[in-house]
Amino acid sequence: MSVETVKQYFKQFGIDGRVRELEDSSATVELAALALGVQGARIAKTLSFKVGDRCVLIVAAGDAKIDNARYKAYFGTKAKMLTAQEVPELTGHPVGGVCPFAVPKEVKVYLDESLKRFDTVFPACGSANSAIELTCGELMQYAKAAGWIDVCKNWQAEGEVK
Repeated sequence: MSVETVKQYFKQFGIDGRVRELEDSSATVELAALALGVQGARIAKTLSFKVGDRCVLIVAAGDAKIDNARYKAYFGTKAKMLTAQEVPELTGHPVGGVCPFAVPKEVKVYLDESLKRFDTVFPACGSANSAIELTCGELMQYAKAAGWIDVCKNWQAEGEVK
């Protein structure tokens, strides 16, 4: 089970006890926000893309959308999401539970700037009913992210509640 893999991964950092397994599904931003009682923008969704023959994960705020022009400028190719069949094979996690933790070492993880407006965010933990609350610094550390990028649109920093 993928959530168990993530909990095992988190043991090295001493945070496995912070993983929340929810009664209700958190497979979408809307469901996760409802289950956690937070605004949808604070859900740190993990989007999976194919760049050449490798998988790239982009963690973005729940209200952000990929900006195709920015994506292409950064990665040098058109945004192509993984298929439902490729997701578990390339990320190690099921659709609805994809997260940036305990992924194969060849998978690169990037964090989108849209997350920085929040003190804490809620990424999934490998299942469609799990989450963990992390600061952006913790997210960067535990996801072993390659860095911060700016490839999203449709989010506004003004008036957001941290």
